[in-house]
Amino acid sequence: MSIIISCIYAAVTLAAIVFLGLREFHMLQLNGYKTPEHSWWMKKNFKRYIPLCVMLVIQLALIFTDQVIWLPEKHVFNSGLNKVSILICSCLTVGNIAVAVSNKPGKKFKKPFKYTARVKRMLVTFFILIAAIFAGAFFSADIVEIGGGRRFTSNIPLIIAGSALYLTPILVPLSNLINKPLETAINNWYINDAKKKLASMPELHKVGITGSYGKTSMKFYLSELLSSKYETLKTPESFNTPMGVTITVRRDLKPTHEYFICEMGARRVHEIKELCGIADPHDGIITSVGPQHLETFGSIENVINTKFELADHVSPLGKIYLNIDNEFIRKKAPEYKNAVTYGVYEGADYHGSDIKVSDKGTEFTVTAPSGESCRFTTKLLGEHSVQNLLGAIAYAHGTGIPLEKLIIPVKRIAAVPHRLQLLDKGGGVTYIDDAYNSNPSGCRAALNVLGLFDACRILVTPGMVELGAKQEELNFEFGQEAAAACDYIVLVGKNQTVPIYNGIKSAGYDMEKVYVADTLGEALAKVQAYQTDKKKIVLLENDLPDNY
Repeated sequence: MSIIISCIYAAVTLAAIVFLGLREFHMLQLNGYKTPEHSWWMKKNFKRYIPLCVMLVIQLALIFTDQVIWLPEKHVFNSGLNKVSILICSCLTVGNIAVAVSNKPGKKFKKPFKYTARVKRMLVTFFILIAAIFAGAFFSADIVEIGGGRRFTSNIPLIIAGSALYLTPILVPLSNLINKPLETAINNWYINDAKKKLASMPELHKVGITGSYGKTSMKFYLSELLSSKYETLKTPESFNTPMGVTITVRRDLKPTHEYFICEMGARRVHEIKELCGIADPHDGIITSVGPQHLETFGSIENVINTKFELADHVSPLGKIYLNIDNEFIRKKAPEYKNAVTYGVYEGADYHGSDIKVSDKGTEFTVTAPSGESCRFTTKLLGEHSVQNLLGAIAYAHGTGIPLEKLIIPVKRIAAVPHRLQLLDKGGGVTYIDDAYNSNPSGCRAALNVLGLFDACRILVTPGMVELGAKQEELNFEFGQEAAAACDYIVLVGKNQTVPIYNGIKSAGYDMEKVYVADTLGEALAKVQAYQTDKKKIVLLENDLPDNY
C-alpha cells in the first residue's frame, strides 16, 4: 500500500478520533463521570455505534484481503490485487471522514461540554492510549521499494491505527477508570479542605435538604426566608454532589455566614451519607420520596433508606423536618423522636389549611405546633407548592422568626427557574416552564396547574426517564392524565414517548390533536401553528439532557 495513501488515511482517522472522542467525553460528563452509568447509556444508545461496527467488519475484510494480496515470504507485489486494497482503504477513509464530520465541534447543546481540570487530565490519558496504538502501528510497518516507490508490505499497520477509532467509545471510559485513583486523591484533598473550613466555624448552622423532588425549590424558598434575618449561604443551582458542595464551601463560605443550606442529591445508595460526611448538617429536611432514579437505586426501598440517611445523621439535638403528605415519609416519621412534621395532612406539626389556588397565585393558612396561625399569599402556582413553603416556614419559624415576620418574605418568593415558572412571551402564548421536573408526582401537579387557566391548554413533553422497570407504566399513566387536562399534546421524541402516546390513546383522546416531534424546536413551531380563539398556555414538562 502506498505510504501517501496510508498517511492520508492515518490523518483522517486521527481527526475522526479527536472529534468522536470529544463527543464521547461530553456524554461521559453528562453521565456524571460515572463509568457504570455511562456503560448503561452506551448500551441503551447502541444504534449510534452501528456505523463503527460496520466499518470494523470492513476492516476485517481488509485483513483477509491483505493475506491474498501479499506474499510476505517473497515480498511479491501484485499490482492488480493492490488496486482492490487501495479501493478498500479509500472506502475506509471516506467512512472515517463521515465519522469526523458527524461529530465535528460546533453543534449546540443544552448543556455544553466543559473543559474542566478533570476532563483535561482524562484527555491526556486518552491521547496517551491513542499514541500507544499508533506507535504499535508504526513499529509493525514493513516498508519495501517496489516499482520505484516505497510501499507497506502489509495492511496490518493501517488496521492497527484504524482500531483506535473503533475503540474510542471504549477508550474514553477506560481513561476515566485509569484516572480514578488520581481523581479520588484530588477530590479527597478538596473535600478535606472544605471539612476543615466548616470545622473552623462552629457557630455556623448547617441544614441539609434532600428528597426525590422538591429539594431545589425548598432550598431557594428557605434561603429567602432565612435571609430576612440571618446571613445565609446556599449551594447554587443544582450543586448537590460532593464536589458541588465542596466547591461552594471553599469558594463562597464566609466567616459572616450564620446558616449554610446544603442541597443533597443522590442516584445511588449511601450517597446522602457521603454528603453528610462532608457538610455535617445539624438539621435536615426531607421533601419527598418517590420513584426516581430507579435504574440506579434498584428499588423504592433503597430510595427511602438513602433519603433517610440524612435523618440518621442529624444528632438528637438537631431536628429533622419531614413532609408527611408523602406516604413513604409518613410511615418512617415515627422512628425519629427529633422529627418535626409539616404538610396539609391532619396531624402535621406545621399544618397547612384553607388553600385557595388560581392562575394568579396561592393562599393558605399555617398553624404552628403552639396553635398560632397565620395567613400567607404567594405568587407560586398550585396546591403542591404549599408543601415546600410549609417546610421552609416551619424551619424558619423554628429558628426564632415569628410567623407574621415571614408573611412578606413568602409573598416575595418567585418561582425557581424551570420549575413551574410562568413566562409570558407575548403573541398570545404563555409558557409554564417546568423543564427541570421529571417525576410522576411533579408531572401530575404541573397538569393541575395547567388546569387552572381558562385558555387553550397545550402540553409539550418528552416524558419521564430513569424510572427503571416502572418507566413505561408511569409514562402510560402520564399520558392518560394528560388526555384529561389538555386541548393539544405535543410529544418530543418518537421512540421514548410511545408509552405516553398509548396512554393518551387509551383514554379516548382525539389523536388528531396529538403531534410527535423529533426535537423541541419542531415541537414549539407546532405550538405556534395551532389556530385557536383562546390564549395559548403551554406547559413545557421536562426537557431531557443531551445524552437522551
